[in-house]
This record gives sequence, C-alpha cells and structure tokens, in this order.
Amino acid sequence: MRMGLAIDAACDLPQAFLQQHAIAVMPITVRVDGEVFMDDRKPAEIQRFIDRRLGSRSHSAETEPCPVEEIQKLFLEKLVLEQDCVFCLTITATRSPINEHVNRASFAILKNYRQVREQAGIPGPFMMRVVDTRNIFAGAAPAIYEAARLIAADETPAAIRERLTHIANNSYGYMLPRDLYYLRARAKKKNDRSVSLFSAMLGSALDIKPLLRCYRGETGPVGKVRGFEQGAESLFGYATQRVRAGLLVPMVCVSYGGDLAVLTHLPGYAELRAACGECGVELMEAPMSITGMVNVGEGAVTLGFAAEEHVAEF
Repeated sequence: MRMGLAIDAACDLPQAFLQQHAIAVMPITVRVDGEVFMDDRKPAEIQRFIDRRLGSRSHSAETEPCPVEEIQKLFLEKLVLEQDCVFCLTITATRSPINEHVNRASFAILKNYRQVREQAGIPGPFMMRVVDTRNIFAGAAPAIYEAARLIAADETPAAIRERLTHIANNSYGYMLPRDLYYLRARAKKKNDRSVSLFSAMLGSALDIKPLLRCYRGETGPVGKVRGFEQGAESLFGYATQRVRAGLLVPMVCVSYGGDLAVLTHLPGYAELRAACGECGVELMEAPMSITGMVNVGEGAVTLGFAAEEHVAEF
C-alpha cells in the first residue's frame, strides 16, 4: 500500500524533511496591508515576508486556511492518484478551522475518488485519515515525524492512526515571543484574552517575557522570564532536561521567526544540541511559518517534542 502525508502550512518542519518524505502542504493565505502572501512553507515566500519588514503591522493580518474546495482539488487531482492512503495532519482544531475544513473535504474526496482512480487505471480503494495534532507550530512536528517513520516502516494504517493519537496527546509546544505588545494586539484581533493590556505594559516595562505552552489543544502561560535571551536559555535548558529524561519520539523541533542562524547564538542552544547528539535525538531547525510569525511575532521561538505527561517547571 502506498501511503503519504499532507499537513497544513502552520506545522513547522524543515523544507528538506518535507521534500524527503514527499509531504503535501495545504497553504494558508495571509493578507497584510493589501499585500498577499501564500504561506506554503516554501523558503522563498517566507523570506519575502521577512524581507518586507512588516513588523508590528502584521498583527492586523487576515489569515485564510486552505478552503474546502482547494483541499478536495489537491486530493482528487493529485493525492488519490499517487497514494492509496493519506494521513492528513493539522494544527489543533481549537486554534484553527483547518481541521474542520479537511474533515468536510474528506466526504467529497471519499465519494468521488473511485472515478478518478478508475480513469487513471489505478485499482483498489483509497483511504484518508485526518489527525488533529492538538498542537501548533513546532509542537505539531513530533506527530508528523512519527507518521513519516511509521510509513517508512510499512506499518498498517490502523496501527499508525493509533500511535499518532497517542503522540498528539503527549506533544508539547512551547512559544517564546519577543514583543508582548505585538502578542496582545494579535490576541485582541482574534478575540483572545490570554494577554491582557496590563500584563503587556508591565511585561514590556520590566522586559518580562511569558513562556507559553500548547498541550492537548489548550494554550496558556507556564512561566515568566526576564529578557528574551534568558527566556531562551530557560526554554532550551528545560528541553535539554526532557531529552535526557527520554522522549516518546526521538526528535526535538525548534522554529524561529527569522534567520535560523540566530538560534546558534542563543544561550542554552549549544547544550540542547549536545544533549540531542548524546541521546540519539534529532534536532530539527525550521523557519517559522508566515502564519506563525503573524500570530506570535517575528523573532519568536517555538519548540516541540513528545514526552510522557509531566509538570513543566520554569
């Protein structure tokens, strides 16, 4: 059985990994000040967004997840011909309608694929499985990484689905923003009251940054640090501890809203890289999606891994 993967563009993974596993990307349209960006994880478009230096104006951006009709087109014109089963992984349904769009599209895809495959001379049924990673940005990476590994190992669709559900329920996604005012402005735009004006003012005055976590679809602060660099050191130090304690999937993904070369110079990153090397864990670096930068702000860091349930202490 030929099995493949499709993800939405807000899932942060390196382009090389996506190409290696022929992972299809469902794009997100981003509109800022009359400009349109097609967030499809292509490096050139991400760089174009960064080069435009839209800065604080991005908080007012409108994002449009891939429409139901476009998802149907992607599958019926391409994926049902190339694969016999496709696992479609999305960021958490609590923060984006993309999961709902994919589920709605699946009805028409499963209804109409037979004719498409018959005309192409492809025998047998086609299966589509939609998986909510219950996380965002780099936090969605562990489930996708595991899906690619299981497909390469030729596991059955049922076994893959069960394993991905377990990984999604035990994936942790952390975010460290640079600009609290930006974060609050974006939250206000989306009617999200998680960052109050008082907290933004106080935090900016004292250079206090929140460490945010997404876990099982819920996003909120789990710690506070003084200064971005100290926050990075705290986050990477925590991730280093988790790597040494043992992960459910042998990978950690770090995404950055800008030049990835910045990561190497952040405090604690060298120690995280060393721990991953010693423990046989792959450390993946990915550019943050345009959607991620719009929602968290340029220059932010997100980090994801899968581990047994535990209490985060910062």
